[in-house]
Amino acid sequence: MKTKKIPLRMCIACKEMKEKKEMLRIVKNNEGRIFLDFSGKAPGRGAYICNNPDCVKKLRKQHILNKVFSCQVDDDICRQIEEEYFGKQD
Repeated sequence: MKTKKIPLRMCIACKEMKEKKEMLRIVKNNEGRIFLDFSGKAPGRGAYICNNPDCVKKLRKQHILNKVFSCQVDDDICRQIEEEYFGKQD
C-alpha cells in the first residue's frame, strides 16, 4: 500500500524543514507585489516561513525577503506582513 508523501518546505528564516500545511507562504506576484498568502494558492514566486512569531520578526530585522526575491523589499512590506500575522497592534 502506498503512503501519501507529505510535502515539506524550508523556512526562509530558521532554515528548518516542516510540513507545508504548517507554514505561511509569502508571494511575489508578476506585478512585483509581495504579500502574505493565506490560501497558499496565489500565483507567483512563493517563499515559506514558520508559523512562529520569532521567524516573522526576522524577516525585517535580517532583510530576508531581499535575498529570497532578489530585489529591494521596502520595510513597509515587512511591517505589513507582521501586522497581518500579529493582527493590528498599535
